[in-house]
Amino acid sequence: MRTDDLLDHEPRTTYDPVLDEAVLGVADETRRPGEPIEEDVPAEESSAEAEADKPQWYVVHCYSGYENKVKKNLEHRIESMGMTNRIYEVIVPTEEQIELRDGQRRVVERRIYPGYVLVQMILDEESWYVVRNTPGVTGFVGIGNKPTPLRQDEVDRIMRRMEAEEPVAEVKVKAGDKVRIIEGSFTDFHGTVDEVYADKGKARVLVSFFNRETPIEVDLLQIEKL
Repeated sequence: MRTDDLLDHEPRTTYDPVLDEAVLGVADETRRPGEPIEEDVPAEESSAEAEADKPQWYVVHCYSGYENKVKKNLEHRIESMGMTNRIYEVIVPTEEQIELRDGQRRVVERRIYPGYVLVQMILDEESWYVVRNTPGVTGFVGIGNKPTPLRQDEVDRIMRRMEAEEPVAEVKVKAGDKVRIIEGSFTDFHGTVDEVYADKGKARVLVSFFNRETPIEVDLLQIEKL
């Protein structure tokens, strides 16, 4: 119950130690009689408000294959609807990968998360409306109906992948998969993936020699899943 309710809704601007102690739990010795009462903002509430005004990264779901079109549409809406002070950046996370085609290796750019776009924004009703109603957008990623921002360590990990200087081989296998070696000294040997070293673009495969499993390290591009 608020202090005003105790006084039959009459506004109170003077110091009353009895009422203050009853309502707030402790009398405020710093105020003098006749001084107006100033209500302190709880630390948690102040922190929450500050966080709400801080740009954060959100994940937006869209139709797979339309990521770049959604990015372009959203950037146009941000400009035309005057939201540059609330929505800051739109990116489609991509990385360079090495693929093997017709026996030749080549570097291609691939989307890290097909069907998703990242948006850095201050979330409120207006900014949510601009993003959510962009053609091609099917919704925000979050818990229930509330968009959930990415943690900073998640953002950092994605950015590192995008900024990597060396292209990586696409990882299509995992430990336990049966594979066939398609290139190198062990071509046409079958084996089982024992461990994947994604950062090195390699895998350790157990192949059978004279009925005995022997581990060999091969390039991820040299094996295909059976």
